Amino acid sequence: MPHSPVTCLLEAKNKLGEGCLWDVEGQCLWWLDIAPITKLNILDPVTGATRHWTFPAIITCFALAGGGKLILGGEHGLFWFEPATGALTDFTKPELDRPQNRGNDGAADAKGRFWFGTMQQNIAADGSDIDITQNSGALYRVGTDGVSKMMVDEVGVSNGPCWSPDNKVFYFSDSRAQIIYAFDFDVESGNLSNQRVFNDSKAYGYPDGATVDAEGYVWSARWEGGCVLRFDPKGRLDRIVPMPVTRPTCVVFGGAKLDTIYVTSSAANLPVEVLKQHPLSGGVFCFDPHVAGLPKYKFGA
Repeated sequence: MPHSPVTCLLEAKNKLGEGCLWDVEGQCLWWLDIAPITKLNILDPVTGATRHWTFPAIITCFALAGGGKLILGGEHGLFWFEPATGALTDFTKPELDRPQNRGNDGAADAKGRFWFGTMQQNIAADGSDIDITQNSGALYRVGTDGVSKMMVDEVGVSNGPCWSPDNKVFYFSDSRAQIIYAFDFDVESGNLSNQRVFNDSKAYGYPDGATVDAEGYVWSARWEGGCVLRFDPKGRLDRIVPMPVTRPTCVVFGGAKLDTIYVTSSAANLPVEVLKQHPLSGGVFCFDPHVAGLPKYKFGA
C-alpha cells in the first residue's frame, strides 16, 4: 500500500531529535532534543504553537504519567517532571553500578511499568561523539515503586521498546547489532521469554525508535538508513518510506484518529556535505501511513 508524501512539519534544527510521543488527551506531540543541553518540546500540530523546557543533564526518553506529570529517563536515571511548574525530582537510579553508561530509549507498558534501556555513554559534554566500544547496556523494567529489574543484558544500544496490540509480544532493538528482537510477553507479570530475532536486516541502516500499528505491524526508524520501515508480524519487510534525512530517529502515531506518523531526526555531527544534501536534518516530519496506530501507555496507569 502506498504512503502519502512525507512533510516537514517543523524545521526544528534538532541536534538529536528523539522520543516522539503523542498525547491523546492534549492532542499534541512531545519530543526531545537530547544533545546537550536537552530540550523537551511540545507542539500543537493544528495551531503550530510550540514550547520547550531545558535540562542540565541529558534526558533521552519519557512517558506521560498521571496528574500532568512525566517520567523522564536520562544519563543519571529516572526523574519526575512537572511541566506546569518546571519541577524536576529524582525518582530512581537503576544502573548505579555502570557509571560508564547513560539511558537511551524507554516506554511505559499496559500495566504502567516503565521499560528503560541503557548504553555506553557516547555523547561528550560538548556534544561531540564518543565511540561505543562495548555492549555494556541493558534493559530494565521499573515499577511505580521505583524498584528496577534487569530484563536484558549485554546490549550495545537499547532502542525501540514497543508491544503488539494484544500485549503478547514485546519488541526491542539493539541498534549496534542491527537487530530487532521479539519476546513473548506476560502482561500481568511483566516477564519476558523466548527471545528471538524479529528482523536483522543490514540493508537499511540501524533500527532506532519503533512503534506498532493497529494491525500488529512494526514501524522502525532507520538511523543512517534514510527511511522508515514497516515489518509484518513475522518480521518480513512490508514497506519502505524514504525520508528526506539520513538519520530518522523515532516514530509515533498521532493525530485525532491516530492515523498520522510523526518522525524525529538528528543533525548532530553530520558532515557539512551531508547537511547540504539534507538541509532538513533535525526536523520533525509526518506522513499518512494509511493505517491507524495505538495510543501510548502512561507510567503508573
